[in-house]
Amino acid sequence: MIAVALAAAALVVAPPKPAIVQKPIPFGPQRRAEMAAYSKRHYGTAQWRLIAPKVIVEHYTASDTFSSAYNTFAPDHADSELHELPNVCAHFVIDTDGTIYQLVPLTIRCRHTVGLNYTAIGIEHVGRSATGILSNARQIAASLALTRWLMARFHISGRNVIGHAESLSSPYHHELVAALRTQTHSDWNASEMKRYRALLAKA
Repeated sequence: MIAVALAAAALVVAPPKPAIVQKPIPFGPQRRAEMAAYSKRHYGTAQWRLIAPKVIVEHYTASDTFSSAYNTFAPDHADSELHELPNVCAHFVIDTDGTIYQLVPLTIRCRHTVGLNYTAIGIEHVGRSATGILSNARQIAASLALTRWLMARFHISGRNVIGHAESLSSPYHHELVAALRTQTHSDWNASEMKRYRALLAKA
């Protein structure tokens, strides 16, 4: 009876799934094969599936519209920074009006954070700064709702919700290519994520 009561309580407090608009990018057999080859080079196993993710990585697009982000991720060509296939992508993009778009199923790996793509869900926010996103009430509310739902669904702790700039300090960071072991980005740094995680904990 105690186990049943605890399970019922967990169902009551579990955060609801937010409204999500499906806007899939092409991720067919060729792109999946490229993802498997990428994973073999970088993580040691030829795998395109995302299984039991352990990390959520917050990003921002450094652009002003959802369409520009979508058009960056949708084509499957070598990316402009590291020149590898498949092209970069994120699982979700949150627009400035708070609309959450899902671009890639949560069963597929995306290239969004070097060293973590094998176990991380990527969330992009349309915008040019974390400060701007944090001050946009609709966008940050949608971001927190999505992140809380994903945390509950995959049993991801708050300390494993990170900004891209924190990737190197993640205990899950793993990179076989020596030249990329210190590669990261500056979006959502530690102080910005401290504010984000504080908001996340208020649920």
